[in-house]
Amino acid sequence: MHARRRPPRPDALAGMAVVAEAAATPDLAPIRDGAGEAGYFNDIYLLAPVGYFVLGADTTILQMNVVGADLLGLPRNNPERIAFRPFVAPRFFDDFDRFLRRAVHSRQAEQCSLQLVRSRSAQGIPVTLRASADGGGALRVVLEPAEGMLAALERSEERFRRIVHSAEEGIWEIDAAARTSFVNPKMARMLGYGIEEMLDQPLVAFMDDEGRAILERNIARRQQPGNADERREFKFLRKDGSGLWVTLATNPIFGADGGYLGALALVNDVTAARASAELIWHQANFDDLTALPNRHMLHDRLAQEVKKAHREGVLLALLFIDLDNFKQVNDTLGHEQGDALLVEAARRITTCVRASDTVARLGGDEFVVILSGLDQVSGIDRITQSMLALLNRPFALGAASPSISASIGIALFPSDAATPEQLLRHADQAMYAAKQDGANRYSYFTPDLQLAAQARRQVTLDLRSALADSQFELHYQPIVDLKTGKIARAEALLRWRHPQRGMLAPAEFLACAEAGGLMVEIGDWVFRQAARQARAWQDELGPGFKVGINQSAAQFRGDTALYVGWLTYTAELGLAPRNLVIELGEGVLLDPGSQVAGRVRELREMGLQVALDNFGTGYSSLAHLKHFGIDLLKLDRSFIGRLESDSGDLAMCEALIVMAHKLGLRVVAEGVETAAQSGLLAMAGCDFAQGHVYARPMPAAELSALSRRGVALPD
Repeated sequence: MHARRRPPRPDALAGMAVVAEAAATPDLAPIRDGAGEAGYFNDIYLLAPVGYFVLGADTTILQMNVVGADLLGLPRNNPERIAFRPFVAPRFFDDFDRFLRRAVHSRQAEQCSLQLVRSRSAQGIPVTLRASADGGGALRVVLEPAEGMLAALERSEERFRRIVHSAEEGIWEIDAAARTSFVNPKMARMLGYGIEEMLDQPLVAFMDDEGRAILERNIARRQQPGNADERREFKFLRKDGSGLWVTLATNPIFGADGGYLGALALVNDVTAARASAELIWHQANFDDLTALPNRHMLHDRLAQEVKKAHREGVLLALLFIDLDNFKQVNDTLGHEQGDALLVEAARRITTCVRASDTVARLGGDEFVVILSGLDQVSGIDRITQSMLALLNRPFALGAASPSISASIGIALFPSDAATPEQLLRHADQAMYAAKQDGANRYSYFTPDLQLAAQARRQVTLDLRSALADSQFELHYQPIVDLKTGKIARAEALLRWRHPQRGMLAPAEFLACAEAGGLMVEIGDWVFRQAARQARAWQDELGPGFKVGINQSAAQFRGDTALYVGWLTYTAELGLAPRNLVIELGEGVLLDPGSQVAGRVRELREMGLQVALDNFGTGYSSLAHLKHFGIDLLKLDRSFIGRLESDSGDLAMCEALIVMAHKLGLRVVAEGVETAAQSGLLAMAGCDFAQGHVYARPMPAAELSALSRRGVALPD
């Protein structure tokens, strides 16, 4: 073997032959069933310098090593399931069959001399076979050419040299002092060394500290007889310092006196496979954006920390954090800047806790913190206040510096919950309470919050039967033409006549409807009811009367088939679609998931008009109005409420009205409460107004009567 500085030692080859011959002894090397069989066979017998076969009952070759495949001229995996018997010279068939029968029924290895042929014209090759049964219906057969010892040794040496130097596995031999006595070219390439550089080097020279410690723990055990065939993953160091992860299948080499001579290992590089597995594990357990633990990892760690807190009798706090107004920042500045804000928010949260605590991202703008091993509650307030203060500072996102806040809910183990699931749910409920109280604050879980959460769940359950039981109603608020004083339009407003709680306004149940996925179904009912009423008012109040219908983001993301159904329904009613106005909030206009421009275009192509509701409270602009094809602009009540006392608000309203008219839009003022506000809006050129100064929302019959009487504009 030219890879070594000295000629190959016969005892190294003999060691391989001993392994192969031992395979014929049932009590020394049993065949293993199941998934591990192939790996066991390859590790021990792959490089043996004799032929090794596992035969089925009909002598089909189930397994064979490299030498066996080479002798018979077959692929080693034997895809055609060729049998061994046809390779026996015909005149030896009887001898071969008797040999197999003896082997099947004998506890000792049986031996037979015969000739093999690879083809009809080939000359027979004298061989010696040794066989034994494995107890499972298969036979193990070792084949050696029956030739002179020197010729056999030379042939075996040459074959072994060819196999070792062309092997895809690394082959590494160490002596009794754990110094390298042989490596094949593949092994040297795997570590980035030349063969000569590795020879005589101690095994520990290719290991890091962890590997050396493992070697020290195992080396004494490995020198004991009976510890053959060990497979393990191991890390070596390449010449450039990088890690090489491998699987080693090792076999110790013993002398005739039983003394330990060294070991031989087959080495397979699994660095890429291990890196891939680690990447898959990391992706399954960590958030790609922030590198924090994700929901899956959070549940695992929370379960562990709850068990630890229970065992040690200490407190555990769970903080549920939701970023306030993140969606508006994400919509106005774009997802890339929104992602940057989330990364910075994660960093700020992490700086407020100890290294032993866990910060996780549930998804979106929700984070969870596990504060473990607490002796008292007082430290939680300090940590939470620090988080709120840090998150409230402006975020530097390129040219923009938006500010957000956070709502934090806190639940404690064991006082607030007995299980990880309860703890997370109660912290979520406390967060919801903090957000309802005005955001930028924190709230501890209380039993009252649990009752409120249960009430919300009950509302969601009740909503599912509300449509079927005809519990919904529509009320209509008149919209007055400020030039004529007539009721020219009406806004349809949903009401729920709950069987136990009485009449409920939308604010009391729409959030539950959206969370329960009921908005599309409810919205369809509202549209059809409002369309039916609009058709009735066409005959009663005149063909120009229009009805406005509110639509949420969830509805706007619905299937186009919903709108096609509406168009069909209006045609059945004989109602011109232009008499219906779909009112959208600014949140819908900026919702990235609703395909706004295309959806608005679909509505307008159907003949429906589109109004932008509550204009001025969000981030939309007049440029958006032109881009999306809005027909009607509804000024938010926050502008109207200060018209009498704030000249700036009046100037803003006047400017918006003028610019809207320039864009071809008509303007409705919402929330008009006083005669003065009505007069100022009329002087500013506003087209329409609605509010309690004219009339509150009312059933359709009452609006019909009011319209016939007329509304006197306040003085």
